[in-house]
Amino acid sequence: MKVGVIGLGDIAHKAYLPVLTTQPGVVPHLHTRSPVTLRRTADTYRVPEAQRHPGLDALLDAGLDAAFVHAPTDAHPELVTRLLRAGIPTFVDKPLADDLGEAQRLVALAESTGVSLAVGFNRRHAPAYAQCLEHPRDLILMQKHRASVPESPRRLVYDDFIHVVDTLRFLVPGPVDRIDVRTRVRDGLLHHVVLQLAGDGFTAIGAMNHLSGSAEEILEVSGQVAKREVRNLAEIIDHKGQPSVRRRGDWVPVARQRGMEQAVVTFLDAVRTGRRLSAQDALRTHELCERIVDDALGRC
Repeated sequence: MKVGVIGLGDIAHKAYLPVLTTQPGVVPHLHTRSPVTLRRTADTYRVPEAQRHPGLDALLDAGLDAAFVHAPTDAHPELVTRLLRAGIPTFVDKPLADDLGEAQRLVALAESTGVSLAVGFNRRHAPAYAQCLEHPRDLILMQKHRASVPESPRRLVYDDFIHVVDTLRFLVPGPVDRIDVRTRVRDGLLHHVVLQLAGDGFTAIGAMNHLSGSAEEILEVSGQVAKREVRNLAEIIDHKGQPSVRRRGDWVPVARQRGMEQAVVTFLDAVRTGRRLSAQDALRTHELCERIVDDALGRC
């Protein structure tokens, strides 16, 4: 299986290349605009010269069976459009685009061409979070904070808070019929945001503070006299009487702990079996993100 990897930056090195280059039957084809980065990355993973592509046209001419897009967000629309029109099943780092109109266009293109399109919401595959689907979820609380970096509303929401939005959507136990957004904006920068989703018998609250003093991620799900707490995707604390603590094993790879490995394998398995993946559900997350951005921009 010939698999293109577009964009060879930090996330590709930390999360995706270590997984892709060890999958049986996967032949990686690399593309980035930087010759130095292309050479260094290909040398690191022992990718032959014939599988190194400084130009996108050359990569597409290689006859790809699938592609992963890890380029900067503003490059996603053009790259994904080229891949989908070439009939190549495509996996894209979140967000699909940081503009709802562009995201809608790409999903519509994938649907009309019948080509798989997947968005990299890795937390849906992270074991500590996926296991929460088995827990009562009358109340869901998720916090994802940063130390001291307020950002523009669009960048903060689409590049960071989108994980909180999608995780809440993934975990809610029923249809959402009430949505509430609260943002704090100063001098055009978003300091913190709170999202509440509610439905019959449940409430889900997500919060992010970019001036919190620390970087942390905490998820709590509770109901029926029990609570499960997950800290930084690595530590699970079950509360039912006395707390019980489980920690990530010393030899568990970070990519597996954070769900990246499982997301990659799920996508590749779908390609191998000819199962088409739709990004329609991922689009619902982008719609919520745009709603939050609109609220924040209204406060500028």
